Amino acid sequence: MILLSIIMASSTKFLTVPRVFGRDRTIYDPWHYVPVLERKPGALRNGAPFKALALPPAMAKIQARLADAPGGDRQMVSLLVAAHENSVEAVEQACAKALKAGLRSSDAILNILSRRNAEAIAAPVATPAHLKLSEEPIADCSRYDRLIAEARRGAA
Repeated sequence: MILLSIIMASSTKFLTVPRVFGRDRTIYDPWHYVPVLERKPGALRNGAPFKALALPPAMAKIQARLADAPGGDRQMVSLLVAAHENSVEAVEQACAKALKAGLRSSDAILNILSRRNAEAIAAPVATPAHLKLSEEPIADCSRYDRLIAEARRGAA
């Protein structure tokens, strides 16, 4: 297979695609066009690059469920953008988790994905002895209760 690379003026590689010999054959890399979907989500259904888009099983099941939902194209586009930015495997795992939980919205899946990517909570820092409280504060809500009682009397 011969690969064709398109290089921009700034010497950065823009795109690498397999070279097609012959006529009347077009090969698309659908992942290259995913950022365009944010502006034109209808292209997911009708766009040539996405006609043969092969998705992993859980993502395909989510896509089938979202196809009938209002705004389903936009939700699927947000999942594809997340797969483009993170990885298809990570979004696939999040979709599988969502399906197991009975969820199908992109917000729920993106939430699962963000929790997976969240940084671990830092371990608590030990407080030095000279900074420890010598006298614990007392929670006294009586002042607040007096203010509420005065406000009620004033409103009556």
